[in-house]
Amino acid sequence: MLHNILEAFSVVLASASPRRQELLQMLQIAYDIRISEIAEPITDDDPAIQAMNHARNKAIAVAQPSNKSELVVAADTIVVLGKRILGKPNSISQAQEYLQALSGKEHTVITGLAIGNQGCYYSDYECSLVQFADLSTDEIISYIESKEPMDKAGAYGIQGLGSQFIRGIQGCYFNVMGFPIHKFYTMLSRLHKEGKI
Repeated sequence: MLHNILEAFSVVLASASPRRQELLQMLQIAYDIRISEIAEPITDDDPAIQAMNHARNKAIAVAQPSNKSELVVAADTIVVLGKRILGKPNSISQAQEYLQALSGKEHTVITGLAIGNQGCYYSDYECSLVQFADLSTDEIISYIESKEPMDKAGAYGIQGLGSQFIRGIQGCYFNVMGFPIHKFYTMLSRLHKEGKI
């Protein structure tokens, strides 16, 4: 169980994401928040590598390497449609463009995770496939007016109003929310058994 592994640590979440905070609260994990302000550029690198690198950079940015009882947890979620990475929209028009592109198609959600302390960080990632329903222009405009899309990769939130547009998921639901719980558990378990944390 997560609690048995984490009882020796004070957990630091390197994220301002309300969704990640809600999931740690659901798991009854006590944590502190330290928000990293690192850049998250979209490059031509493999999307999973990018997500893991962003998560690792977030963890490093907030860590206190001298504190051996601190365990930093960081994550980065990206949406991939074909060969294109859809980040957080920087405008209403970009949000509309993203949602029109996702309409009626299947896309991949990748979350990179980083866990570590005392300068040693371990990374992994999770992928889920999401099938979007066909969206009308009116539906897209109405959804954007809710403001929900504006701070989310791919311009939608599966745990909120965006849920009504999701036809199906293959893989971890929590990954699409931005924090793959089972992957987090298996990473922690493996690192604990190997004596790395």
